[in-house]
Amino acid sequence: MSRTRWRLGLSVTALLTATAVLPAPAHAEDVTDYTITVDPAAGGAAIDDTMYGVFFEDINRAADGGLYAELVQNRSFEYSTADNGSYTPLTSWTVAGTGDVVDDSGRLNERNRNYLSLGAGSSVTNAGYNTGIRVEQGKRYDFSVWARAESGTTLTVTLKDTAGTLATARQVAVEGGWAKYRAAFTATRTSNRGRLAVASSAAAALDMVSLFPRDTYKNQPNGLRKDLAEKIAALKPGFVRFPGGCLVNTGSMEDYSEASGWERRRSYQWKDTVGPVEERATNANFWGYNQSYGLGYYEYFRFAEDIGAMPLPVVPALVTGCGQNRATDDEALLERHIQDTLDLIEFANGPATSTWGKVRAEMGHPRPFRLTHLGVGNEENLPNEFFARFQKFRAAIEAEYPDITVVSNSGPDDSGTIFDTAWKLNREGDVDMVDEHYYNSPQWFLQNNDRYDSYDRNGPKVFLGEYASQGNTWKNGLAEAAFMTGLERNADVVKLASYAPLLANEDYVQWRPDMIWFNNRASWNSANYEVQKLFMTNVGDRVVPSRATTTPDVSGPITGAVGLSTWATSAAYDDVRVTAADGSTLLSDDFSGDASRWEHVGAGSWSVQDGQYVQTDAAAENTLVTAGDPAWKDYDLHVRATKKSGKEGFLVAFGVKDTGNYYWWNLGGWNNTQSAVEQASDGGKSTLLSKAGSIETGRAYDIDVKVRGRQVTLFLDGQQWGSFTDDKPAEPFRQVVTRDAATGELIVKVVNAQPAEARTAVDLGGAKVASTARVTTLAADADAVNTETDTPVTPVTSTVRGVADRFSYTFPAHSVTFLRIKQR
Repeated sequence: MSRTRWRLGLSVTALLTATAVLPAPAHAEDVTDYTITVDPAAGGAAIDDTMYGVFFEDINRAADGGLYAELVQNRSFEYSTADNGSYTPLTSWTVAGTGDVVDDSGRLNERNRNYLSLGAGSSVTNAGYNTGIRVEQGKRYDFSVWARAESGTTLTVTLKDTAGTLATARQVAVEGGWAKYRAAFTATRTSNRGRLAVASSAAAALDMVSLFPRDTYKNQPNGLRKDLAEKIAALKPGFVRFPGGCLVNTGSMEDYSEASGWERRRSYQWKDTVGPVEERATNANFWGYNQSYGLGYYEYFRFAEDIGAMPLPVVPALVTGCGQNRATDDEALLERHIQDTLDLIEFANGPATSTWGKVRAEMGHPRPFRLTHLGVGNEENLPNEFFARFQKFRAAIEAEYPDITVVSNSGPDDSGTIFDTAWKLNREGDVDMVDEHYYNSPQWFLQNNDRYDSYDRNGPKVFLGEYASQGNTWKNGLAEAAFMTGLERNADVVKLASYAPLLANEDYVQWRPDMIWFNNRASWNSANYEVQKLFMTNVGDRVVPSRATTTPDVSGPITGAVGLSTWATSAAYDDVRVTAADGSTLLSDDFSGDASRWEHVGAGSWSVQDGQYVQTDAAAENTLVTAGDPAWKDYDLHVRATKKSGKEGFLVAFGVKDTGNYYWWNLGGWNNTQSAVEQASDGGKSTLLSKAGSIETGRAYDIDVKVRGRQVTLFLDGQQWGSFTDDKPAEPFRQVVTRDAATGELIVKVVNAQPAEARTAVDLGGAKVASTARVTTLAADADAVNTETDTPVTPVTSTVRGVADRFSYTFPAHSVTFLRIKQR
């Protein structure tokens, strides 16, 4: 990489002879030179204590089998095909003898519909989650069950694995109507494959079969898994956003009652999740499994309080999203949800003598939870319908609780028609705060550090409620860190930010990437977690204005081969021509012969048929074939394409470097509802341009792409469809400086996301500082990934000497470095 010289009036010679706090690198070609200039006398944006937080959604089995410490899966026999097509009420259970799940008037209560009728001399065994029930030698475990037996029976409860018993068996005498029975175990061995068995000497009915570790987070009953809760607490989050996500705004908006037919696919409604756990309904989780609501609103509020975080619940706005996209027009139902939201605020903040404050107090928390922010809706794709309903929620909340900040949102993407419409409505409606969500490639995050520089300082504030670079490698963490320096620089606009999702059980993954990974025996921090923790525990109180020189040669012309692909569609391609800017032919293929020039790198089935190149598998996704030279630049691509069958349209690629780095024009994507240009970078995709539109089956389309430098113009059937210039540099060197009022320290935060070291002159603007600084560094290979057994991305702390108002520091390649410098 080429080098630049330090600028801004500082002598190169003087800086080279200044005290260096790190040794000079051995190879000058592996170094890029920078200058950071700080203005400690200038006033920057104040940073709220709640700037960074966490977002918890029950995705990837984050609640049941995860943060919620219950070890028994399907404890109340409520699993249903409505949750997952493979489920039955006995999923995770094995019956020996006779045992049937019953739904009749003998049930435990109306909201817990099913129970197990177990025959005399029969037993039932639960397999837990992942590999089984995890127990540790010497640890205590609490068993409970609701049971009834007309003639009296003895329940024998055992913990075992294939090698034998894990604890001394317990016997419980049951007689009469439904009652709760308890027993305790001390594990005699450690096992990841435990099973809980309950045997009955006579006929009995069982429900809510439960096993909890005694050692939960803060030893709370109905508590949280300790290691996961401690990892979240270690972040010192300013807020906890919950419970979703797509759980909030998908499914039926009806309640769980006889009137709704005991609706199983409901949006997450807070009243389902409070009160005694045996009286809480279960529900079909949007992500394809059952959620028990054992971890409910009370537990969320309590956890937020325990870790010193602001609770930030999100309620449904009666407009579904996440692909469902329906607006509920039932006015009575809307008013019920608005009242439910007012009741939620009373549950959180009302006195113990109020209707819902009394419920909170009876659950064990007479003091209010001090709720200040509340979100209405999540990623709605119908902005006009959403905003009409949002205004009704806001008006009702402000009339009764004027101190509550009501948070709106801008849909599921970082740009586009939905985003623009939602923001226009939010601005015109004088909304206090707007929740933005986006998941993009590492390159997008490197390119968009300045995203909030141009936001209206007097408009709605931003809550960045969900964001992540598309991966858990160190290069993803680096890109997020670079982006976060821009969030802090704009702390007057971006008031809250949370990476998402938070948790992933490695055996139940619906979404990647995720911040904390776990199984039933261990948990580990992703590289992204380490970035979040470093920023969240070193925020500071105010931004100190600073600037830095940039990296040379981070952009060049778009170069690459060309490609054809489909997504859940069969299509035929013909007359492919690639012509250089000077008119010379780079590629011409009418498929009158074979397809030997094309390399098949994706899925699907390609063959030459009747002079066309045809992909015949209408179910395969990303069937990419490529041709040409990755060094091609400044060319015109022509393709004739015909959709034969399937869900979508065409994918025509250009600028193809490899299978993870390319551009493609996605015509008729998203179930044939819109077209877009997407850029893939290291496997992650970002949308550069999008429009509504669909592709007809059986019609031949002429597709032309003109690439000149970094500008691309696209033509469909001879008419210009759109153009874009991808000229934002993916700047790998980013920094921000903040001040910590409590310690009197300047915190210099530097991200070096390139493979070269960054030799940097730091000018603190005459600030009088101590000669030593505390340094925390995260550095690893770009492709490093933290796992259960290996954590290459781990913070290293040290003390450096030779710090002054002007000093030099060499930041390692692929690193995030925080220097805490004491002002005198």
